[in-house]
Amino acid sequence: MCDLRRPAAGGMMDLAYVCEWEKWSKSTHCPSVPLACAWSCRNLIAFTMDLRSDDQDLTRMIHILDTEHPWDLHSIPSEHREAITCLEWDQSGSRLLSADADGQIKCWSMADHLANSWESSVGSLVEGDPIVALSWLHNGVKLALHVEKSGASSFGEKFSRVKFSPSLTLFGGKPMEGWIAVTVSGLVTVSLLKPSGQVLTSTESLCRLRGRVALADIAFTGGGNIVVATADGSSASPVQFYKVCVSVVSEKCRIDTEILPSLFMRCTTDLNRKDKFPAITHLKFLARDMSEQVLLCASSQTSSIVECWSLRKEGLPVNNIFQQISPVVGDKQPTILKWRILSATNDLDRVSAVALPKLPISLTNTDLKVASDTQFYPGLGLALAFHDGSVHIVHRLSLQTMAVFYSSAAPRPVDEPAIKRPPHRGPRRPL
Repeated sequence: MCDLRRPAAGGMMDLAYVCEWEKWSKSTHCPSVPLACAWSCRNLIAFTMDLRSDDQDLTRMIHILDTEHPWDLHSIPSEHREAITCLEWDQSGSRLLSADADGQIKCWSMADHLANSWESSVGSLVEGDPIVALSWLHNGVKLALHVEKSGASSFGEKFSRVKFSPSLTLFGGKPMEGWIAVTVSGLVTVSLLKPSGQVLTSTESLCRLRGRVALADIAFTGGGNIVVATADGSSASPVQFYKVCVSVVSEKCRIDTEILPSLFMRCTTDLNRKDKFPAITHLKFLARDMSEQVLLCASSQTSSIVECWSLRKEGLPVNNIFQQISPVVGDKQPTILKWRILSATNDLDRVSAVALPKLPISLTNTDLKVASDTQFYPGLGLALAFHDGSVHIVHRLSLQTMAVFYSSAAPRPVDEPAIKRPPHRGPRRPL
């Protein structure tokens, strides 16, 4: 069933329409674990599903759904041998990457610019190594939304272009296309698409001491570098960060990696919560081009806690002895990069999914004040989905709840404020 809602006055959600599809029987429907899903800038949703035939053959399908016409669903036999673990749209929303648990990556593109016709002509492979994170390389285009100009009549006044370097450039400064992936064994693989159609692929270890990677995410810096965050799944282990530099040397792809400062989740150092949340279940950068802020979620079987961290430069104190020997040393205080916690939630019900905003937003004090005064928060909120079916919209920096949505099957607390409840204008009917 597709239940799409549109924003209404007062920050509430107004039901646009409901669309139901025919249900498959359990004998033919075998979902992947977990299901992969991605939403493009063209409002196309890609998601996975496994179908089992009468002779027990398993077909791993990729479905493309146009949210403007949700009754039309296009299905693609992906030909992946193992479960699809990642789906990723490019910046234009016309190409899709799919990766599986066998290390195979496929690039799907529209045929004749039609959303119901897809073909895969290129790809890459890290044989036998499951892919846990996948991303297109950055093309150098970054826009910022200015909250104080949200009411401007001109669309161009609401956005401004931010200086940002692409991950890799061709001759003349044109960005080079390609993708980067992280495997479960701690490998990073990069594939570059040359204008001639040739694919250059290289694979390197993130660090010398390779370990298991259960969770990973990829972000980009304004200088053209790539930052990879990894975790082994245990909250008692550190969350590791690596800088990845990609270059082309003698017609070959080259990857250089560097270890960045790591962090331990705050809940592991709190005596009251030390063993309460044993597993890290979600690891995401707050934005694709914001590698300085990361969101972490640790969970138990029944509850979760979410923490927001920021990478900052801090001064390194210099011993008085060195300042007396050379006063210049005391004047130029050295700095180091260090992760600092910004905010954390109280104990929550178990979080099943985390969705971050795609809309870029400037985070000046003026923007934050306008957003607070007007309750205008596109780009400032992120969504937490819970096992009981509810979805909470929380501020991405303070992690304070801004809105709550309950599905028809999710129970509502008796004392829940009315402002957090979605309006009901009539019975829901399938179109």
